[in-house]
Amino acid sequence: MKILPFKIPKSKDVSLIYQEDKGEILYDKLHQHEEIQLCAIVKGEGSLVVGDSINEYKSGDILIIGSNVPHVFKSDVSNCDATFMQTLFFTKTSFGDAFFELGDFKETQQIFTISESGGILTSNKNEVFTLFQQLKKASNLNRFILFLTIISELLKAEIKPLSTFIYPKKYSDNEGKRMSNIMEFTMNNFQNEISLKAIAAISFMTPNAFCRYFKQRTNKTYFQFLIEVRIENACRLLKNKDVLITEVSEKSGFKNISNFNRKFKENKGITPSKFRALN
Repeated sequence: MKILPFKIPKSKDVSLIYQEDKGEILYDKLHQHEEIQLCAIVKGEGSLVVGDSINEYKSGDILIIGSNVPHVFKSDVSNCDATFMQTLFFTKTSFGDAFFELGDFKETQQIFTISESGGILTSNKNEVFTLFQQLKKASNLNRFILFLTIISELLKAEIKPLSTFIYPKKYSDNEGKRMSNIMEFTMNNFQNEISLKAIAAISFMTPNAFCRYFKQRTNKTYFQFLIEVRIENACRLLKNKDVLITEVSEKSGFKNISNFNRKFKENKGITPSKFRALN
């Protein structure tokens, strides 16, 4: 199976695809697909990489990921032994070339614009989540009606972008495999020291070539990205108040507590102890 692009399985007579993902982890390879993805996290938590940004996902979240937007889910199996995600896949032309251009549906163009950088709902979550729960047993017709109702709720909701930069070109298979290897190595080894030489070797490039390659495709340096991965891991650990902040620092790949405190505040705007108090 090719990592990039990723093909969503579908039958010829179905325009709106409903899918359930259950298991210890979600699909944890960097991938992109033509379809826009609307999903509800029923159970599970972890990190979600979208474009240039690292985000947290957890039970109850409603996510929007756009067409051909590279992304990867990294489940946190230490806090949850299983994950469950419900997803709707569709494209701008799923229901005909001009369906979303019709006068009655023109306001839905906002959803396509939002999806380009990905989004997570910060309001109306319960309403949308309840609609997702009805999808499994619904007929194709009722699924379509539920889909339109979900879109209507999304248009009323506050949606936070998941990314600030999306590489404008579609990844080739070879590029996709290279970026997937970089992401997978990073997500599996961020607790350890990672040298420029080591990550460049993973991508079969010289250090200088790798630096240019990564910056061009993510709009940030590799080590900026690595720190963000570590900070997002720290955020999840900080919610467990039984874990000492020094231990959070160590488990997130920081060599000393002062560096951890400084980098955390640079990324989140508050100290780790303040973040813990607020969560």
